Amino acid sequence: MDRFFDILFSGIALLLLSPLLVPIVITLRLTGEGEVFFLQERIGKGGEKFKLFKFATMLKNSPNIGTGTVTMRGDPRVLPVGTFLRKTKINELPQLLNIFFGDMSVIGPRPLTTQTFGAYSESTQGLITQVRPGLSGVGSIIFRGEEEIMHGATASVDFYANTIAPYKGALEEWFVSNNSLYIYFVAIFVTAWAVLFPSSKIAWRVFKDLPEPPAELKQALNYTD
Repeated sequence: MDRFFDILFSGIALLLLSPLLVPIVITLRLTGEGEVFFLQERIGKGGEKFKLFKFATMLKNSPNIGTGTVTMRGDPRVLPVGTFLRKTKINELPQLLNIFFGDMSVIGPRPLTTQTFGAYSESTQGLITQVRPGLSGVGSIIFRGEEEIMHGATASVDFYANTIAPYKGALEEWFVSNNSLYIYFVAIFVTAWAVLFPSSKIAWRVFKDLPEPPAELKQALNYTD
């Protein structure tokens, strides 16, 4: 049933958003390095790899520069127009194509690169690849400000691997274990609410039994008991 709604919602969204997407395509073609889309290999359902679509917001060679596929706050690899697209999450909209084609779902675990997927334990990897990755999801909602977290004293690959990844993995495990049509629609609503009200604590109130974050992340994730 999720697949039916994935096709329905992504198809409608692509039609309705075309007046926004077309000007962005033109702007990207005429600025930066002239690239419109950034296609990056991600891990999908069953561990199969697929090409994820995003608007190009960083230098083409970014995965081979600096921190690789982990993006920091104020990352110098981000292009001028890219800063706005990433802040508003508009850069993620081309993933509607991935949803329509069946690589992804509207709601699911965040699709990760091989580098970031490798930061998960084997048990976590095995569990989250049972479902399609999502444009949004519980992990994406809770970590919607991840780039803001990755700065200052926490701006390191080690902090991501030892603190962020284990907790993010726990959230994705929670989603897979509790996956249902109810969670699907609630997560869509919470995603929209979080975009409109970024400082809202609604996710913690709606998903009441989520794993508690480590002390180092509680303030950054706006955690509430």
